[in-house]
Amino acid sequence: MINDRVYDERLFIRTAGDQRGFPQLAHYHRYEPTPYEGLDQLFSRCELSANDRFIDVGCGKGRVAFYVHDRFQSFVTGIEMNPAFYEECLQNKIGYMKRRKRRRGIVEFQCLKAEEYEVKAEDTVFYFFNPFSVQIFRKVVQQILISMEQSPRRVTIILYYPSDEYIFFLQNETIFNWVDEIKLDNLYKKNENERFVLFQNHE
Repeated sequence: MINDRVYDERLFIRTAGDQRGFPQLAHYHRYEPTPYEGLDQLFSRCELSANDRFIDVGCGKGRVAFYVHDRFQSFVTGIEMNPAFYEECLQNKIGYMKRRKRRRGIVEFQCLKAEEYEVKAEDTVFYFFNPFSVQIFRKVVQQILISMEQSPRRVTIILYYPSDEYIFFLQNETIFNWVDEIKLDNLYKKNENERFVLFQNHE
């Protein structure tokens, strides 16, 4: 198993460490990066193509965004409302892109609240590490569903450390279906939330 900081160094980025203090907005949760070990397990089962457009909702310092772009050369967008983290994403991108100029796809970041993001017709995969309350999650998913009505396509929603409220909403109030669960080998026995749950719609 590779240490997170060592993996950061491979990508020439800095994403380790949690958020100090807590967000001042009640509906938004503190930053904590997804462990690289978990990403390796997730994407060994969930393959993306260069044609996918991956949206990391609440991307923090950009770890998942850079990982996905490096592994799949997909088009990746990170959405982050915290201006300080957004600036760290931009700084990380400078180091990352200097050493990966020949990669296909694009990795970009937007500084705004998730519910303000304009879902594109090409967006196909949405990643959530429990970034906010279910009330905000509902708003974001509703915008995804509207986009899917306008531009029908297969969409995947990936939840890491999923809340029961997120899962209940997707299963009971949307067209998304539970398609896979990936339990983190070394962490799940200690905490059953250490898992990824994937949802997709039927085309």
